[in-house]
Amino acid sequence: MVNDIADIYGLKKEQILALDRFAELSTNNLIEAIAAAKTPLLPRFIFGLGIRHVGSQTAIDLAETFGSLEKLAHATYDEVLAIDGVGQVVAESIIAWFADDDNQVLLKKFDQLGVHPVYTSRAKGPLHGKSFVITGSLETMGRDIAAEKIRALGGTFQSSVGKDTDYLVVGANVGASKLTKAEKLGVNQITEQKLLKMLGGAS
Repeated sequence: MVNDIADIYGLKKEQILALDRFAELSTNNLIEAIAAAKTPLLPRFIFGLGIRHVGSQTAIDLAETFGSLEKLAHATYDEVLAIDGVGQVVAESIIAWFADDDNQVLLKKFDQLGVHPVYTSRAKGPLHGKSFVITGSLETMGRDIAAEKIRALGGTFQSSVGKDTDYLVVGANVGASKLTKAEKLGVNQITEQKLLKMLGGAS
């Protein structure tokens, strides 16, 4: 019944009821969940497309730059490359994905099924304009949770240290590579406790 990710949105109740171990209640719950997912947040939708080299932060950056899937789909190579943190390889991958005929059919299918990603501009929180990288393990939360909290306050979470990184959060059992690069680039190194204070004491 599902040959691509768009087909999920076209599933019918009678189709699911015909499957083993799907009763009326579980089928209704699934149908309702699918219906509710027809207006996904644009960054999550972009990430979910599975474009090579496009992680969650790049998906957020793309959503904030273009504001809609249609504008992103028609973006030029130079427009994508102009985004901070997007290099040639990533830009080429994005342009190639949207130029692919099969992917164009997939996007049209989403539209026909009533799937319309929405974009809500993020408020400029206290961490706006600040970029963070975490090395080692944190005691109070997982790395994904920390990334969500940083982004919720307007900050940027990065997977690797670069010249645009503002803070390297140093946890336990760290490797030497990120520390060495941070020192070389003059990136501020902070503890997990300092990060928690910047997050407003959230844990």
